Amino acid sequence: MNFPLKLCEERDPKGLYKLAREGKIKGFTGIDDPYEPPIDCEVIMEPIEGKCPTPAEMATKMLFYLEQRGFLGPPRKN
Repeated sequence: MNFPLKLCEERDPKGLYKLAREGKIKGFTGIDDPYEPPIDCEVIMEPIEGKCPTPAEMATKMLFYLEQRGFLGPPRKN
């Protein structure tokens, strides 16, 4: 996931970013602990033309990735 911190805070249903900013949670990525992007990502979820994809769009992207690489398929017979 590669989304702006502001967007993460806006979409935080549990209020964890607010608690981290108040100092009630320590070592919170993006607040008092640095965000370190992965070196070699297989899948990147990020804004497209400045718009955040919906959860359904991100799920579709992930399913496509897994299907293309043979991780998903028909159930195996025992």
